[in-house]
Amino acid sequence: MSVKIVSEVKRQPITGRAPLDTKPHLWLNAEESKILRLRLAEDMPVPAYINKHAEAKMRNHALSARKSKTEVMGLMLGEVRNWKGQEYVLVRDIVTSDLDATAVSVKFDSAGFEKLFGKLDSAGFDYVVVGWYHSHPGYGCFLSGTDVKTHTGIFVSPHQIALVIDPLNFEAAAFKIQGDAAVKVDFAIYWDEYDDPYGGLMRISKR
Repeated sequence: MSVKIVSEVKRQPITGRAPLDTKPHLWLNAEESKILRLRLAEDMPVPAYINKHAEAKMRNHALSARKSKTEVMGLMLGEVRNWKGQEYVLVRDIVTSDLDATAVSVKFDSAGFEKLFGKLDSAGFDYVVVGWYHSHPGYGCFLSGTDVKTHTGIFVSPHQIALVIDPLNFEAAAFKIQGDAAVKVDFAIYWDEYDDPYGGLMRISKR
């Protein structure tokens, strides 16, 4: 990724329940979707909630490179929350910039850093970087050894997640690092009150 966060302002998690309006993401299979819906009905949060607009941006970013079969990536912005002793993240938006990408690797182009930092500065809300996303076009959702090294070298907080999207197989999965291993974790899509769940955004589903 060629970015290293050398310092940060330590913030206490915001105490609060998880969003009320939630659903599994579009590319989750039927059985996993059923299990996640049961979890979302409980009063304990899942590890991550992604705003439907942010999720659509990431998914459509990955889909935009289907023809070239090249990877894409970006940063997820949001906040850390705590409910009943359990931390979770709320992804409110994403940013990306010019990329140096192939079918099996991706990093921010060095010429695009100024653009990236400009987007971070103009995000329009108070945020922390809660993780990153990238795509694996055609070869599934997992964190490679390089991905794990990238995550542990840059995203040092335990709440930060990595979202992997496969736009060819219509799959998406979120991961955290525990020890030296990548562990798959649940995430849900949320939308704000009075906001339509899809809002006219591109809705591409494998079903």
